[in-house]
Amino acid sequence: MTSFFRSAALAALLATAAPALAKAPRELTYTVTMDPATDSNAFQVKLELPKLKKDQAIYQFAATAPGTYQVMDMGRFVSNFQAFDSKGKQLEVKQLSTNQWQLSAPDKTREIRYTIAETWDTAVKEHNIYRMCGSSLETDHALLNGQTLLGYPQGMQDKPLRLKLQYPADWKSGSVLVPDAKGFYHLKNYDQAVDSPILLGRLTEASTKLGNADVALYCYSATDKVQAEPLLGHMQKMLNAAQSFFGGQLPVQRYAFLYHFADRSAGAWEHSYSSEYVLTEAPLTPESAQGVVDIAAHEFFHVMTPLNIHSEVIESFNFVQPTGSEHLWLYEGTTEWASHMMQLRGGLVPLNDYLSMLNDKVTYDRTRTDTTYSLSRLGLNSFSDEGQRQYGNIYQRGALTAGLLDLRLLELSGGKRGLRDVLLELAKKYGPNKPISEKNFFQDFAQMTYPEIGDFFQRYVKNAEPLPLQEYYSKIGVRYQRAMPTGKQIATLGAMGLEARETSVYFTKVGGPLQAAGVQVGDKLVALDGARTNLGAVLRQLPTRAPGTEVPFIISRNGQEQTVKVKLASTEEIKRYVFTTDPAATPAQLALREAWLKNL
Repeated sequence: MTSFFRSAALAALLATAAPALAKAPRELTYTVTMDPATDSNAFQVKLELPKLKKDQAIYQFAATAPGTYQVMDMGRFVSNFQAFDSKGKQLEVKQLSTNQWQLSAPDKTREIRYTIAETWDTAVKEHNIYRMCGSSLETDHALLNGQTLLGYPQGMQDKPLRLKLQYPADWKSGSVLVPDAKGFYHLKNYDQAVDSPILLGRLTEASTKLGNADVALYCYSATDKVQAEPLLGHMQKMLNAAQSFFGGQLPVQRYAFLYHFADRSAGAWEHSYSSEYVLTEAPLTPESAQGVVDIAAHEFFHVMTPLNIHSEVIESFNFVQPTGSEHLWLYEGTTEWASHMMQLRGGLVPLNDYLSMLNDKVTYDRTRTDTTYSLSRLGLNSFSDEGQRQYGNIYQRGALTAGLLDLRLLELSGGKRGLRDVLLELAKKYGPNKPISEKNFFQDFAQMTYPEIGDFFQRYVKNAEPLPLQEYYSKIGVRYQRAMPTGKQIATLGAMGLEARETSVYFTKVGGPLQAAGVQVGDKLVALDGARTNLGAVLRQLPTRAPGTEVPFIISRNGQEQTVKVKLASTEEIKRYVFTTDPAATPAQLALREAWLKNL
């Protein structure tokens, strides 16, 4: 943090020698300066303002951002916030809250300057920001997200702005945005700035054409193990499948993939016309590339929803006090379903692999979440700590529910109209600038399709009734078995229950080998077989051991750690939540399966 405060002092020194300011611009004009050779922890931001009104005296930083579903509170990263009049004279400012500063003389303020720390390496006490949603500044690259650098005077969120970046001359810029001759990016409002990430530095670049759309890929790889051209080559079949899924033409004219490969994986973040990825660097192999492609397929499909299908909550996003949308199932669950379905229908993955993916999603839903927590409730509470505890299920039960909706639509239409078709109709009806109704969308969707779909939404989205997996998949000749004995003996710990509390895991149920070894309800699980992290992965591997093997557990009871050796017992293997094709499927079932597989 030393360099963070040094940069604040530098900004203060520059402010004291500030010259008279130029004529006020018509647009909000931001200049973001980064000099990693001098300071790799912070950015210097300058905002030139048109004349403000008295009710625009509050300068607002983002509390969150669309698609993150987390608290950001970017004001935590700000220091040396200053305001100046047209002659360069400093004006009084006052911090009102974490994310708000008050200008004492808004009508006289012509320039605002502040230092804002990058989020990757700046320690905070809570609500760490996902790396792909944050900002990073290193000696050879930077990742910029609009909400992590820029604020705005209240009342000016929808005003046009322009942005200039000052960075090392040998860096390349990667973004869906195209600068003008003077180096300015022009944006219609603050929301577009947040929606347009920028990757800078030692990048490789590749591009392709999909119908009428230009697709670019920019790649930073810490040790050059991943290059843009071969990575795009691995993605090409998925992109072609997506083009077919979209009906032959993409709903955008230009799209950019931004990839950051280094020492850790954090995930990906979608935007309307681009997506960004923070992934572990490793040489590209067919297996590792498929993992990258799977993630990209999900993010890329967001050009359908929420770009072209979204409610008023997304259309006019509240950066101060964000409101959850009941239709998160549509934005994320349907997108996750589509990312896998378009690869299945495009011939990129076989049916058995798709069914295995369904098994993974049901397992997650049934074993790691509250199955009484509805998708509607999850969407409305997505910004709360309560909602965050269930949030991962939007990609699991959310995708499973979208898959069932697709099957129901195909059944009702005689195989002629599935969820893909309805999504295309919705995108054509609404598009980027016309929101669906947050309140009436379920009713509107049912009116566009069939009355039975209203009942589907009521039972499986608004409420949390058990998903009719067996009933629906049997319609296409796919069996679903909640439990399938194999006749094989495997190792087991016996009866066991675990509960996560803050950063620790406690036993809530013990029996069999655990009880025999002396483990008690309430004990904290500290380590397992020598591992103190990723304990869930170690537990999942235990059934592959030979029955009778002793496994060391370190537990903590009353603050005292102790090691116990648990002797694995033997039990019959039972596979859970299994999907398989039915060899006795009827001609009608096979016909609907064919329509399901070919719905492009």
